[in-house]
Amino acid sequence: MSYINPGGLGLIGAPTYPMLRDATVAGLLAVLMAADLPYEWNRSESYLVMKDTGSKILLRSVDEFERLRGTNLAWFGVDELTYTGEEAWLRLEGRLRDPKAKRLCGFGVWTPKGFDWVYRRFIRDRIEGYEVVQAIPFENRHILDGIPDYYERLKSSYDRHFFQQEVLGAYLNRHAGLVYTSFDRSRNVRKLEMDTRAALYWALDFNVNPMSSVIAQRVGTEFHVLDEIVLEHATTEQACEEFRSRYPNAMIPLFVYGDASGQRRQTTGSSDYLIIREYLRKAGYRDVGYNVPPSNPSVRERVGLVNAKLWSALEEVELVVDPRCKELIRDFEEVTYKSESGVIDKERDPKRTHASDALGYLIWQECRPQPPFGEQAGRLF
Repeated sequence: MSYINPGGLGLIGAPTYPMLRDATVAGLLAVLMAADLPYEWNRSESYLVMKDTGSKILLRSVDEFERLRGTNLAWFGVDELTYTGEEAWLRLEGRLRDPKAKRLCGFGVWTPKGFDWVYRRFIRDRIEGYEVVQAIPFENRHILDGIPDYYERLKSSYDRHFFQQEVLGAYLNRHAGLVYTSFDRSRNVRKLEMDTRAALYWALDFNVNPMSSVIAQRVGTEFHVLDEIVLEHATTEQACEEFRSRYPNAMIPLFVYGDASGQRRQTTGSSDYLIIREYLRKAGYRDVGYNVPPSNPSVRERVGLVNAKLWSALEEVELVVDPRCKELIRDFEEVTYKSESGVIDKERDPKRTHASDALGYLIWQECRPQPPFGEQAGRLF
């Protein structure tokens, strides 16, 4: 579009600034360099100028769409459109009014996310002037030429429904009803015994009421959730005391997982993880590792990976829970999405989601998929 509209103003957007910075802009620059297209990048003001045409491309997050007012565009494109609000799309559409443009055009790219506004606007109730291109599964020869079993590998990381959506591009109503659709008591619940020679995994969700955590071990390819600690109106130190009372052997290797927000300082001046670190040190635990990310994964990816471990697209079980973990099992059976949205309902029952969130942080840190491969084509023109 920058070549069709020489000298015109375009915009490439993403739902949030971190997504824009880490994925969209990085991908755009890689494509421009691979195609040998000359450009100048103004990093401080976040725009590109295409040297061949003099076209300017603004790089913007569209989460605060009211800031897009007053811009006359010849074209725009939005990455990950299904994670963008419909209001932002409509605001951008209203800015397509450059009188000198040879072709006014807006476009978006996305992976299906249920029957949302993108599905309604582009597929179900398509209006005049809208078109959609749905890629055929396994069409990406660039990836398959290098990694023939690429899609098969993803089956171990995704549950059946998530694989159909994320890999095969199917439209599914994933946001109606249960969140943990892969859980089945007959497959995923059985009496477990602790392996005294194996490391313990302790994963926490820092919530005052209840303060929730799970204790697990890894046995071969399976995660065994042995126990849960759920304390009402409790502090982090009280959770540590309860953990020590149940698992007093300070010689066993221990790995701590949890919510990235636990790294923030509390009013006492210490973060939750500093409190844990100091308590375990004084209690004599010497072989302790802390596997905490700088930021939490998206809920969609974390839930998808837990579902995959419960029952993957390969029909394999890699997550088993002891029946004593009553709150975790209730999460798996009762946590739902809010109606017509991809947001987990945390309001219907305040006790829900905390144990499953804690386990999700552990599973994500241990099993998160590698960054996806991106297309690197030849010259575009």
